[in-house]
Amino acid sequence: MTRTMRSTVLQWMTASGRRWSLLPIRLVVGFGFLSHGLAKLGRGPEKFGKLLSLIGAPFPVPTAWMVTAVEILGGVALLCGAFVLIASVPLIASMVVALVTIHWHYGFSAINTIGLSATGPIFGPPGYEVNLLYIGALLALCLAEPSALSIDGWLFGHRDRTS
Repeated sequence: MTRTMRSTVLQWMTASGRRWSLLPIRLVVGFGFLSHGLAKLGRGPEKFGKLLSLIGAPFPVPTAWMVTAVEILGGVALLCGAFVLIASVPLIASMVVALVTIHWHYGFSAINTIGLSATGPIFGPPGYEVNLLYIGALLALCLAEPSALSIDGWLFGHRDRTS
């Protein structure tokens, strides 16, 4: 293999790898937000609104409906790779608010074991670790070019070069 061919292959692998490397992150984060939003919708956002009223959120029921919609629509947008930057802004805001108002005082760890029973560990409320992971993943998606198999890539001319 000539030096020019080797250079071309390495350049192609690097560009392709960057686009494909964020696909799993986009899909997992999108699925996570979608599943949390659908769970809120399934239980009724009014129940989430009760939690919001306990922490002093203004307009708890409308806020609960808004958060539910943001998670569902944002999750779908991420799964499709459509308007990732626009969808990420309210998702990051939601994570920051949850981090500060709910999870902060439980500490960093998402898994807080508070006891042990005959059936296994007993878990307490989660800390802010997962919020930071979601925020970090969303920022990575926003700062990178559109990932593989995304509507954004198609819209903005970053077509997959691997096919």
